Amino acid sequence: MSKTARRFLEQCSAAGVEPSALTGREVNAFLIAECGRVSAGSAKGRVAELRSLLRYLFVRQVIACRLGTAVPPVGGWRLATVPPRMTAADVQALLDHCDRSTDVGVRDFAMLTLIARLGLCSIEVARLELGDLDWRAGEIVVRGKGRREGRLPLPTDVGEALVGYLCRRRAAAGCRHVFVTVKAPHGPIRAELVNDVTKQACRRAGLRRVGPHRLRHALAAELLRRGAGLTAIGQVLRHQDLATTALYAKVDLNTLRGVAQPWPTAVPR
Repeated sequence: MSKTARRFLEQCSAAGVEPSALTGREVNAFLIAECGRVSAGSAKGRVAELRSLLRYLFVRQVIACRLGTAVPPVGGWRLATVPPRMTAADVQALLDHCDRSTDVGVRDFAMLTLIARLGLCSIEVARLELGDLDWRAGEIVVRGKGRREGRLPLPTDVGEALVGYLCRRRAAAGCRHVFVTVKAPHGPIRAELVNDVTKQACRRAGLRRVGPHRLRHALAAELLRRGAGLTAIGQVLRHQDLATTALYAKVDLNTLRGVAQPWPTAVPR
């Protein structure tokens, strides 16, 4: 049973409503409360889970009518929202608040620098291996989802952050991953650790806690502000579809003001 279904039945039980006595009123009240605290995408998932539960109850003859049809759809349109913004100063604050006098701080600084300067995802940071760093060519091999690989230039500040970490890196014998756990047996990190590191850096910098993906948004916005085209930004972020990159055009408010048409007004006669 899904978490949504379990929570719905628990709330009905707490209100003294048996499953056999369910009506559309309880269904809609539950969904209104749920949708008020989650995103449109998450709300769509909850609607699907609740529909499945109600269909099951009908098939098992627990309820007498098809309450699944009473579950309203959730309106949500692609590109309807503006990506959340994080300023370049905020990103720099995350880097500045890493304590590089410790092994953990040096590692976290290198991770965050990769994300902030090259837009790497959590899984790409976790999968990075020593052989992916081509120091002579000044390039880095990025291994993403679906076994996709890409090559990116290795900026000086990113290289320096990696060198500072690798000089203190302690890994188990035979471990080729760049980032390893600080505590023994010093094996490869999980992608979830990158998310934890980012949120901890936000706490130290006194910023709202965000995940690594927000740093990708910030990188795209900064590149756009400096005059980079959407095609170039898509190549840096390794988007397969330019429509995905087009989302960031909405954050360039200064340029949008220049092309916005005046709002039509009524002319008095």
